[in-house]
Amino acid sequence: MTKLHGKTAIVTGTSRPGGIGAAVCRALAKEGANLFFTHLYHYDKAENLGNVDENWPDLFAEDLRSYGNKAAHMELDLTDPTSPSQLLEAVRSTLGLPTILVNNATYSVSADFRQLNASLIDAHCAVNIRGTFMLSAEFARMLEVEQSAMAGRIINLTSGQGKGPMPGNLAYAATKGAVSTFTECLAAELAPLKITVNAVDPGPTDSDWMSEEVKRALLPQFPMGRIGLPEDAARLIAFLATDDSQWITGQIIHSRGGY
Repeated sequence: MTKLHGKTAIVTGTSRPGGIGAAVCRALAKEGANLFFTHLYHYDKAENLGNVDENWPDLFAEDLRSYGNKAAHMELDLTDPTSPSQLLEAVRSTLGLPTILVNNATYSVSADFRQLNASLIDAHCAVNIRGTFMLSAEFARMLEVEQSAMAGRIINLTSGQGKGPMPGNLAYAATKGAVSTFTECLAAELAPLKITVNAVDPGPTDSDWMSEEVKRALLPQFPMGRIGLPEDAARLIAFLATDDSQWITGQIIHSRGGY
């Protein structure tokens, strides 16, 4: 499986072994891609997002290299406006020109209308909107300058805001909705450059954050009889990264097992 042999991919938001980011990295590595992933230990630790180990990124990079690929990583805080340029410079200096970008990093803190405040809105916007938008734009500008013969791929993660309301998660839902709109508009702008832009909505995914109570509540809503896994999203994202997906752009793909 070498459909991505020789290509370099960026996957943001890869801080823990059970997350979607790690599954995406593995899926891309299996297809032959070199991987550069980002992580932010203190955020995952503060939000209690499953098994978090400050030393895990180094171990995971070694694991990815076992596929015969190159792998590197860095801590990256997308609330820093300079983070997109920092990341792209680091990737080019270590692995070469990247042609695949997976915007997996996200900021999410539950809040209903009683809890919503300016700082919470700003925190969501800084990562989910500004971070995703500017990284995508700088990535596209870089490929335009290079006039690379290789097609580019931008793949965003959304959460199915168009499928129904998400009460109790106002700032998160609204900013992820902005990502969906951005995906559709940017796809039209970048199509002449042969850069596709799509988004994946994986639905509720058991990426280490679900309690047994949450799983019991969700399971009856999955007609396939199981809850989504990170590998489910990763397989679709790996496909969108290959040349097989060259005619797919501007799409919000709801891959949620019938949920």
